Amino acid sequence: MELATAKAVITGGASGLGLATAKRIVEAGGQVVLLDINDELGEAGAAELGDRASYINTDVANEASVQAAMAQANEAMGGITLAVNCAGIATAGRTLGREGPWPAELFNRVIQVNLVGSYNITKEAAAFMVSNEPTDDGERGVIISTASIAAFEGQIGQAAYSASKGGVVGMMLPLAREFAQFGIRVNTIAPGVFLTPMVAGMPEEVQESLGMQVPFPPRLGKPDEYADAVEFIYGTTMVNGETIRVDGAIRMQPK
Repeated sequence: MELATAKAVITGGASGLGLATAKRIVEAGGQVVLLDINDELGEAGAAELGDRASYINTDVANEASVQAAMAQANEAMGGITLAVNCAGIATAGRTLGREGPWPAELFNRVIQVNLVGSYNITKEAAAFMVSNEPTDDGERGVIISTASIAAFEGQIGQAAYSASKGGVVGMMLPLAREFAQFGIRVNTIAPGVFLTPMVAGMPEEVQESLGMQVPFPPRLGKPDEYADAVEFIYGTTMVNGETIRVDGAIRMQPK
């Protein structure tokens, strides 16, 4: 499948990895619907991308919100062939901190957005993809979720984040196996330390320090490099049920 004919929904599409992916798709000739909760950035992003892009306010942790948004996106584009899960939060805290045990409410919120949110989008996207006309390979759609290297090497204070991203990796293969009968591929990208809006807000010296921890290239990952991975997965039918690390060979230390 080629991005030129893609009909994509992208969560977290108003900024960072999601917006970079949306730009790549539109530049190739495809259509995108940005799903986010930041109306200002979402509407600005859609306006910048032009006529083949639109924005829908969507809370990925809310099943009803996702269902309504996906139905609207499907109607707007005349189908959905690609879903990319980039929405996520990185709330962190030591489980036994100075103020006592970390509240389960905070832990649960991270799980709801990062893991349940990815599941909500995945199942709703697949429900529309099954109606697509298959390619010569029998393919009807592609779903890509965003994990993190924290799924494998979580640091102190990342128990919730690592659990959520580990869950994203863990559910990918069962979904790929289940959706195989429909010609829908399911994959995961696990980025390393990337220049996302959260990292961009850090002092420059902190950004440089983070980048220098990467073996090669010794810098922060660029959102365009995440989009490269999306384009590769979408265009390579044999890539299915796989987690691809895009991290410059970094392996995170305990803290």
